[in-house]
Amino acid sequence: MIRFQRVTKYLGGKKVLDNVSFEIRPGEIFAIVGASGAGKSVTLKHMVRLLTPDAGRVWVGDEVVSEATGTRLERIRRRFGVLFQSAALLQWLTVGDNVGLPLREHTRMSAEEVDRVVREKLKMVRLDDAFDKYPAELSGGMQKRAGLARAIVMEPEIVLYDEPTSGLDPVTARTIDRLVYRLNKELGVTSVLVTHDLHSALAIADRIAMMDGGRIVEVAAPQEFLKAGNEIVQSFLESQYITKSGPWEFEEENSGDGHAA
Repeated sequence: MIRFQRVTKYLGGKKVLDNVSFEIRPGEIFAIVGASGAGKSVTLKHMVRLLTPDAGRVWVGDEVVSEATGTRLERIRRRFGVLFQSAALLQWLTVGDNVGLPLREHTRMSAEEVDRVVREKLKMVRLDDAFDKYPAELSGGMQKRAGLARAIVMEPEIVLYDEPTSGLDPVTARTIDRLVYRLNKELGVTSVLVTHDLHSALAIADRIAMMDGGRIVEVAAPQEFLKAGNEIVQSFLESQYITKSGPWEFEEENSGDGHAA
């Protein structure tokens, strides 16, 4: 679905991505973790060509997004939905208007149809009663959910999450984890999660990539990640007081598989 092929990037004369190669499979939740400055957000920006590699290529499906321009780039970008770290809601618009903004800008839907779709997406993130509210009336977790409704309103194939639990208390953070997991399964999307929060990654990701100094130093499923012999991985685990004993799967009502949400 998404493939990085020997990607290198310099910013301000500093090498921030160093020969990065990995592949994200269709339908999976792929988490990218690492300390601040490791290259996580820079990697995410390359997926939608907000940044262009100095060397290497980035593929989305069978298209090289790192070389795309004009209408071709616009078409590729429409395959993505993005939940920004701050939720990025416009404070002067209601939640309904915020969520419906991509539909009004990029489709020919009637106002009635836009409202119908927006209400549907707000229901999916359990914000049924927030349509006429303003962002300032919502808690931090509710704002993240409104931002997620906007990210999925165009029915993307891929959803990018930039630090979705940042700034949230642990209980609210786990609620966002469950929501990310549930929507991944219900919508059949590919989810890419950039996070400092290893608890989130271990609970919901199918695979975890560890970045350090602009390099990918480990890619593994959660249980294998916990047992990795890599000293950088183990140091990062220890910094968040995580041991190999788990449990790192959560329970979700009506869930019949190993994870839950």
